[in-house]
Amino acid sequence: MQVKDVMSFLSRYQLMPQLLRGMIIDKAIASFGCTEDEVKSAILRFEIQYQLTSDSTKKDWLSSHFLTEKEMEKLAIHSLLIEKFQVTQWGNKLEPYFLKRKSHLDRVIYSIIKISDPGLAQELYFRILEGEESFTEIARQYSQGKEADTRGLLGPLALGKVHPAIRQLLCVSQPGQIWLPRKIDDSFCIIRLEKLFPAQLDEPMRKKLLSELFEDWVQAQIKQLNVNQAEENLAL
Repeated sequence: MQVKDVMSFLSRYQLMPQLLRGMIIDKAIASFGCTEDEVKSAILRFEIQYQLTSDSTKKDWLSSHFLTEKEMEKLAIHSLLIEKFQVTQWGNKLEPYFLKRKSHLDRVIYSIIKISDPGLAQELYFRILEGEESFTEIARQYSQGKEADTRGLLGPLALGKVHPAIRQLLCVSQPGQIWLPRKIDDSFCIIRLEKLFPAQLDEPMRKKLLSELFEDWVQAQIKQLNVNQAEENLAL
């Protein structure tokens, strides 16, 4: 099969983005390596992940994936090499990036009641405020959104995934504070902050942010890499 035929095949089955992504990543990590202990640990994790618990299961797996054992070892350390590239590229830039993203990374638990009738929303707000009925019970009885099933309670959610108008309120709320009904989209909403969980730049967050930066970088590289360049690389 000629290179042109391969390229046509990849385009037809919408595999070109995966090819470009793989080429970009392989080039990025080419200068990185692993210690012998890192390789052994990576292979062990890989075998556990794919349940390659015996020589026969490993042989069958390799055969079904058209791989040699050496190629499997390269797959096993691939993610580790990517992590090393990420740390080298953005490790010393994480703190400002974290501070920039923090308002979206904080997590929140809040309660909401959605009512289409503004008059009823106002009445229900004062019932809650005066202690005549609980927020949870009114949410269960009256809320017209999916949150009725959870008695109004939503979360924990990343603030970045919360509706912008609701997020704006939650960011200036104190726990337990209830806001007057306000129109958001097609509903009049009563909102109460339950708890805010400020994001911290711990190890899981570092990995998350490094992955974000890496993915943004890969997508930018894909846009710059044209099909002719891919064809040239494939022919090598």
